[in-house]
Amino acid sequence: MSKTYLLYKPSQRRFNDLHFCFCGYEACDPLHSFGPSVRSNYLIHYILSGKGIYSVDNNVYHLQAGKGFLIEPGVQTFYQADAEEPWSYIWVGFDGEFAPEFMRKMGLGGAHLVFSCPHGKELEDIVFEMLRHNRAQDADELMIESLLYRFLAQMSRDVSVEVPDTAEGNEYVRKAIEYIQTNYMRPIRVHDIAEYVNINRGYLYALFKKEMNMSPQEYLTNLRLTRAAEQLNTTNTPVEQIAQANGYNDPVVFSKAFKKMHGISPIRYRQDTADRSRDSMKLKESGKDTLQ
Repeated sequence: MSKTYLLYKPSQRRFNDLHFCFCGYEACDPLHSFGPSVRSNYLIHYILSGKGIYSVDNNVYHLQAGKGFLIEPGVQTFYQADAEEPWSYIWVGFDGEFAPEFMRKMGLGGAHLVFSCPHGKELEDIVFEMLRHNRAQDADELMIESLLYRFLAQMSRDVSVEVPDTAEGNEYVRKAIEYIQTNYMRPIRVHDIAEYVNINRGYLYALFKKEMNMSPQEYLTNLRLTRAAEQLNTTNTPVEQIAQANGYNDPVVFSKAFKKMHGISPIRYRQDTADRSRDSMKLKESGKDTLQ
């Protein structure tokens, strides 16, 4: 027999940006299903254990623990627990003026409704904390709203969504590269890049891997160390200053990263370059003597 916990919020709406509608937990019976149905709000399910299917727009997704799915307003969906390993899941329903934007920043919506997230325990704890605030008091209502933000924030940390093969995805990568090339000399992080592009960092990572075959961090590091190598070759600027000019406040961190990429330390790289230059000059001079 299935076990279900539910919390529905009173219909009075006090928050416009994000508005909590309901949440719950269910350990489903074999083949327990819901739908086909159409929702009037956004609804996120996250699978804690077991398996099941999610059907939307003639697509059927076979899902298991660690996966989740989004139901959008006005879209007909159907989902069903597995016959042998029925799933248990939590869910959170919400709407609001900024709900579509928050979903878009995670890369969710449209044809991209299935995701994975490694923070299942944290998400479960947040939903059960919501369920504990089931009294019709102002303090509980405020707490539930804050927990809704916390749920979405926790989920967005490492959410992984199927990458779209669209020009929009390419545009995000183009803007990210533009930002990196303009700001690589500053101590920027991937979080800053994702914030500039206005999408979730996990979504940016997936787009970058698809388009560039490397992560945003790898692209940033390669650019910094390539520029640093050029400066070591062509200037007498101290290594510490070159490190700072390429986004590394700590010369030790810079040296470790440089050695990992080039196989030798920055000082040794500069010395080898100077040695090669002297050898080349000697060879040229020797050649001239021979011709005379």
